[in-house]
Amino acid sequence: MTDTPFYRYDIGLLRRTLDELRELTGNDSRCHIHYAVKANSNPLLLKHIKEYGLGMDCVSGGEVKAALNAGFPPSAIVFAGVGKADWEIDLALENDIFCINVESEPELDVIQERAHSLGKKARIAFRVNPDVDAHTHSKITTGVAGNKFGIDLNMLDGIIAKAISMDNIIVDGLHFHIGSQILNLEPFRKLCLRINDIQDSLQGNGFTAGHINVGGGLGIDYTDPDNNPIADFRGYFDIFRNNLELRPGQELHFELGRSIVAQCGQLITKVLYVKKNPLKQFAITDAGMTDLIRPALYGAYHRIDNLSNPDGKLQVYDVVGPICESSDTFGKDRELPEIRRGDLLAIKSAGAYGESMASCYNLRTLPRTESLESD
Repeated sequence: MTDTPFYRYDIGLLRRTLDELRELTGNDSRCHIHYAVKANSNPLLLKHIKEYGLGMDCVSGGEVKAALNAGFPPSAIVFAGVGKADWEIDLALENDIFCINVESEPELDVIQERAHSLGKKARIAFRVNPDVDAHTHSKITTGVAGNKFGIDLNMLDGIIAKAISMDNIIVDGLHFHIGSQILNLEPFRKLCLRINDIQDSLQGNGFTAGHINVGGGLGIDYTDPDNNPIADFRGYFDIFRNNLELRPGQELHFELGRSIVAQCGQLITKVLYVKKNPLKQFAITDAGMTDLIRPALYGAYHRIDNLSNPDGKLQVYDVVGPICESSDTFGKDRELPEIRRGDLLAIKSAGAYGESMASCYNLRTLPRTESLESD
């Protein structure tokens, strides 16, 4: 029996996903895609993503190091995040990355201070809170008033003027990100209209950004991943092409993560026990919330397949892990082919926020990884 649990990555599907991205954006020299490395930093995945010429969107110094170690050029690295430590800012400045996305006036002051001390010029974009509701899970929405992210629209003119006056700051862009796992594209259209209004106002005051970064957030089909393995990139990019009014010479940057890697990954786990009580039937697996926390953290749905008995008689199970937490559940009241001790289950769409959010809680060992090449 293969040691479980483990993450299995379908490199063929990853490459087909990247092929579609290239087909839809490769002919537009203004368009730049940065992979959001927080979704999954597995070196094998980064290797293939780099081969397709994507940049990197990083939200920690560790991610900046991972991007550099994987061979991504500093000129293609963006560093975001609401709480950057001094050493992380120094790392970005010392490596002359493309841009630091600034989230607040106090952060701007620190970046100016660190850049001055290092004799560097810091290229920055201001992350703006556009107050656009993405209508997604409350824990992954980021662009409405009251979120911790971004600069309030009412403060934007003043902070841009302040930054322009600083000796070690180059103000180059505006950055937006409204949330994650967005399936209804209408919030992206509203974001475009809001950016248009913001740009009109700023241009009236004499400021035009060198680039616009619209973040990411495009969702995937967790319910039927086999029939919808690639996200709706065409619809997503068309929204921006048809609604966002770029200024002459202005570049457009995207930060896509989940939509690139989620469907290529599965968490493979073995059933340890099938336990029954008067109310429930439990399939207890050797994988737990330490290996895929999304169901426990967000109540997220992941499709579960019985690889060992796909044609078995359907029964209803709660699929749960071994962690000493009641939230350690992958799916409740799931109708699945009969599950037996030793069966292998595949928890689908685990390529994003599976391995990257794994922990050793309960002193568990992190799962290994394996890859396959599908057609």
